[in-house]
Amino acid sequence: MKKLLLSTLLTLALYNFTLAQSSSILWYNQPAVEWEEALPVGNGRLGAMVMGLPGQEHLQLNEDSLWPGGYDDWGLADGKRADLDQIRAYLLAGENKKSDSLLVLKFSRKGVTRSHQTMGDLWFNFDWIETKNYRRSLNLETATVLTQFISEGYEVSQEVIASVPDDALVIRFKTTHPKGFNGQITMSRPLDNGFATAKTKALNDSQLEMSGMVTQRGGQLDSKPIEILNGVKFRTLLFAQNQSGDISTSDSSLVISGAKEFTLKLVSETSFYHEDFEAEAERQLEKIQLKSWGQILHSHQSEYASWFERMSLQLGADIPDNIASDERISRVKNGEVDLHLEKLLFDYGRYLLISSSRPGTNPANLQGLWNKHIAAPWNADYHVNINLQMNYWPADVTNLSGLNQPLFDFIDGVIENGKSAAKDNFDMAGSMVPHTTDLWQVAFLRAATAYWGSWIGAGGWIGRHYWEYYLFTQDKKFLEERTYPALEAISAFYSDWLVEYPKDGTLVSSPSTSPENQFINAKGETVASTMGAAMDQQIIADVFSNYLKASELLGKDTPLRRKVTAQLGNLRPGVQIAEDGRILEWDQPYEESEKGHRHMSHLYAFHPGDAITFSATPEAFAAVRKTLEFRLANGGAGTGWSRAWLINFSARLLDGEMAHEHIQKLLSQSLYTNLFDGHPPFQIDGNFGYTAGVAEMLIQSHETGMIRLLPALPKAWASGSVKGLKARGNYTIDMTWADGELKTCRIHAGKSGKVMVYYDGSEMDLDLEKGQSFEIEL
Repeated sequence: MKKLLLSTLLTLALYNFTLAQSSSILWYNQPAVEWEEALPVGNGRLGAMVMGLPGQEHLQLNEDSLWPGGYDDWGLADGKRADLDQIRAYLLAGENKKSDSLLVLKFSRKGVTRSHQTMGDLWFNFDWIETKNYRRSLNLETATVLTQFISEGYEVSQEVIASVPDDALVIRFKTTHPKGFNGQITMSRPLDNGFATAKTKALNDSQLEMSGMVTQRGGQLDSKPIEILNGVKFRTLLFAQNQSGDISTSDSSLVISGAKEFTLKLVSETSFYHEDFEAEAERQLEKIQLKSWGQILHSHQSEYASWFERMSLQLGADIPDNIASDERISRVKNGEVDLHLEKLLFDYGRYLLISSSRPGTNPANLQGLWNKHIAAPWNADYHVNINLQMNYWPADVTNLSGLNQPLFDFIDGVIENGKSAAKDNFDMAGSMVPHTTDLWQVAFLRAATAYWGSWIGAGGWIGRHYWEYYLFTQDKKFLEERTYPALEAISAFYSDWLVEYPKDGTLVSSPSTSPENQFINAKGETVASTMGAAMDQQIIADVFSNYLKASELLGKDTPLRRKVTAQLGNLRPGVQIAEDGRILEWDQPYEESEKGHRHMSHLYAFHPGDAITFSATPEAFAAVRKTLEFRLANGGAGTGWSRAWLINFSARLLDGEMAHEHIQKLLSQSLYTNLFDGHPPFQIDGNFGYTAGVAEMLIQSHETGMIRLLPALPKAWASGSVKGLKARGNYTIDMTWADGELKTCRIHAGKSGKVMVYYDGSEMDLDLEKGQSFEIEL
């Protein structure tokens, strides 16, 4: 490689590096008709979907802890070590189908319905006669939803925010109409299989209360119906504060009469977060009851900006945004390239993470925070075979590392519960993390089929997030107190789980599946379980390696470390290249039953793992491309999140044109009008995966000691700028480029260290002290 020939400047403080930036606003010329057209707000815990309907406004409400059931309701599956031994014997005998059946029978709780649920709805009935000049928008820079229109020549507006500082949803209504707002506001919650779960009443002339308990009368466990009649209790208070006109109550409604400006303040507390949740709701409302809209808005926007403004992205020229967001999507469907929409969707991913995952809340679930159902698709729970992980892919690289905290707090609990599953079900040490879990951090396997839910690789995959957080932040305290214990518990389980592969004596996972795929065995049967599927082998190698690295950094020498070191050296490779040049998905070149499957599990070592790289493993790197080409040729990546994964794969392949092709397909095939990812139905991981993929196109730091600048820049992104991207090693990167070439770059060190910077075939070795910046001008 040639050394980078640059004009450079080394400074001790961050240089004033100004980048062009266009506005980042979703906007529409009509109200939402469907829920998937509504605009989301959230403060991590409390959220709403804003329809923007003039006169008949509707806000669908959410709170992240509204689940049926409790921590101790359901136990583990019945399986014991003898059952596991029998399953392994079946696999040795080539009886994969019997292995699948016994695996589900003994170790799975099979079909489960226990869902995150909607909090309810706010309904508005105002008597506006006509509406003109309608506009509905979500400003991603201020986290504000604004609805505006003209009625009888007078201005009407509605602003909605979800404030973190005041822990409330706040709505301001304004009009210049001499008659003001006139109508009713009500609050309700959907029935659970015909039964009411909440009551709404007026507490005084300006306040409504909705209180109740979450149930799941249509629940399911072990694929059998079960009524769940207990759950999280909640109390929601709605307070109206008017600047003019009158506010009163009638039965369970607020009555607005002649108000030209008024504000609604909604707080909600639950028994999950507070034992005395009812009193806590009152205390919370008292704190904000006398605050003005201006005070609440200022503190909300300042706090939100402290997250959102840590980075910015500009693609192409900075031109006025004069095209509605839904029209932009339509144009892309017709083959156009829209760089502003691509930038907007990138910012939207960061907005959604800021809005659905904050320190002290629950992590973002399958729908983030926004769910209109009593029984949501896939329970709106936590799928740990890619979906939960993808939710947090953009956190570190887009300068939002602190938003990982809900994930780690939650998974810490799952790991703790998984110790019982490891011991009681399998007679093993450590922790078994399941494929899917929910608010109650259950550690049992679920699904009535082996290919869908009988997978033991989730612990290693989620364990990578603890390690990645350390790599990005270099937080030694976190490494010792959070990363190391998690990796130790997960590694201890895999260490006991491994068995010898009969053909060569290497160590493999058994039983082993490849989520959520199946293969055709020697008997012609469509089956799921085998010995040493590629993903399991790759994940175990990954978590073992990261555990050993953490042990070395912390100076910990334990019996487990020595055992894992020996096992890692004898682990059957998870990356095996077949005669056709593809990476095997299972231990043998079986025929796939679904050649275009949406999961590409056998490429874990390439992304999000780092065992396959351009610089270190060129043969495997080439095999990744052939593997993806085969999948795509057979109809792969039909779902939004799968397409987002392909953007990340393409970026790691250093192929900007391939990545941009998949961006175009995601925009044209997998977006709802409000830019939510369409699985379909709505599933938020595709939004987060897209944002991570765009960042991966601009910067890569997964190769040891190396930062790649603009590694997968497509021709469509001929010019642009980015500020505040993060690289592993705690480096912050600002860049500008034009005509497809890097023009300026500044690298700021958050920690002292050495790194090699690579761009377009050239390299430069940097040795920076903490707080130093290195500026490049080409």
